[in-house]
Amino acid sequence: MLSQEDAKKPQDIHENQYPREPPNPTLTPQDHQTPNHHHTTPPSPPTPPPPPPASLSHLLKSHHSTRCFTRTPLPPLLIPTLLPTAQLTPSNSNLQPWRLHILTGPSLSTLTTALTAAFNSGAIPNTPSIPDEYAHHRSALGHALYGPSGYDIPRDDKNGMHKARARNYTFFGAPVGIIVYMDERLADVDVLSVGMYVQSLCLLFAEQGVGTCVQASIAGYGEIVKEVLGLEKGMRVLVGVAVGYEDGGKGVNGVRVGREGWEGSVEFRD
Repeated sequence: MLSQEDAKKPQDIHENQYPREPPNPTLTPQDHQTPNHHHTTPPSPPTPPPPPPASLSHLLKSHHSTRCFTRTPLPPLLIPTLLPTAQLTPSNSNLQPWRLHILTGPSLSTLTTALTAAFNSGAIPNTPSIPDEYAHHRSALGHALYGPSGYDIPRDDKNGMHKARARNYTFFGAPVGIIVYMDERLADVDVLSVGMYVQSLCLLFAEQGVGTCVQASIAGYGEIVKEVLGLEKGMRVLVGVAVGYEDGGKGVNGVRVGREGWEGSVEFRD
């Protein structure tokens, strides 16, 4: 018969083989379930959604010609990203008559050097005259551009006026210059189609915060453009387009010219 001392031994051996840890009085039941990490990095705040795209009405009301650009180059993929959308522009019989040369770097420099040389030599650009009833519009633009709100060039400063006009042929210092041309065998209505395309492209640039200036002056030396770029025969240079980020500190970029009321251009008939 076991003594009281012997009867306790199995229990004592069992407890010695599997000792129990005393409970930690500072931990709660939740602490036993989930480790307490004291140095975890707080989660990053969610990325805000991109701003909504500008409406067409806003782009039309805010868009203006940029005549002074920063030296900041455009992102390399920006223009190729916009061109597929511009290509959706409608055209007469779906001819899609627009043709473009997009110039940067040495190619742009070569063309601007040739155009500036022609202008400085006194070569007369081949630009059509404006009928008298429309001339006041150009006159008003000239007063705004070269007056105190623009380049601020006195009327008798011929050298300053020449330098300001010569900037047309450098694409106003823009990092990108576009030559827009078409097959000269096509009709006037196809020129309208090209104009719609240029408008589409300029508004797409504006949506991305990029400034533009459509330049008829470039076409005044169309033969030089065709020679420098090696355009195929039978092509007609229509306009140039300066493209880049606007230099907001230049007064000439603040020039805004008004429009006549639509009532002078539109007539309703029942």
